[in-house]
Amino acid sequence: MTEFLAALLLGIIEGITEFLPISSTGHLLIAERWLGHRSDLFNIAIQAGAILAVVVIYRQRLWQLADSFVHPGKAQAVHGQPPRDYAIKLAAAFIVTAVLGVIVKKLGFELPEEVAPVAWALVIGAVWMVIAEQLAAKRAKTLGERAAITWTVAILVGVAQVVAGVFPGTSRSASTIFVALLFGTTDRKAATEFAFLVGIPTMFAATGYELIDVARDGGLAGEDWGSLAVAFVASALTAFAAVKWLLRYIQTHTFTVFAVYRVILGVALLLLVPSN
Repeated sequence: MTEFLAALLLGIIEGITEFLPISSTGHLLIAERWLGHRSDLFNIAIQAGAILAVVVIYRQRLWQLADSFVHPGKAQAVHGQPPRDYAIKLAAAFIVTAVLGVIVKKLGFELPEEVAPVAWALVIGAVWMVIAEQLAAKRAKTLGERAAITWTVAILVGVAQVVAGVFPGTSRSASTIFVALLFGTTDRKAATEFAFLVGIPTMFAATGYELIDVARDGGLAGEDWGSLAVAFVASALTAFAAVKWLLRYIQTHTFTVFAVYRVILGVALLLLVPSN
């Protein structure tokens, strides 16, 4: 397989899996067994492509939130709450993630991205998703439709992002969406939107931090920029399509199908992929 085609496939895999609740780490882990491991810069590039896609999808919402600080009198509500309050809660969730992320990094608490822990995180996360889905459905019946984001949700979403970062295979999107559903909003679309919007500054910050490290270590030299560009574009386009599809899908479906898929992938990783 050519380097160009391998880069294209890795970009597509990253784009599809980054924001679906199925763990991009698990998919890239198995893909790199056959397509070859790539540089840190390559992995940064394909992640940046996926983030850019979400920025494009939510560009109007992002503009609305920013404009609410300039023209507060003209601002329309976001899921039943003032846009400035919503934006402040987004910022709070990001700050929680940033502070806890720095603490975790200083403590050196991070599992290695090896097959066994990722596979088990996929399976355990799937079980948690099914249980959380049922609990969220009961909350919705009891409390009715609630789309507003509470302070509890904002703080816990920030914590959930750190947990997902510490345990590869957990899935950042799954962790944050279900925390929102269990502890605040009962609206799947509103929970997903908040999770994705929080992910924008979080992932941009993490990507920028990693890029600085790579540049400092001389990792920019010798990179295949053509393959990197192909992977970046592929990731952005497929992430755009995946997120748009997910937002339509969850309006009439639960997340159960993703839990089933996670179990299948986790078991496949444990049985078929060598652990070293």
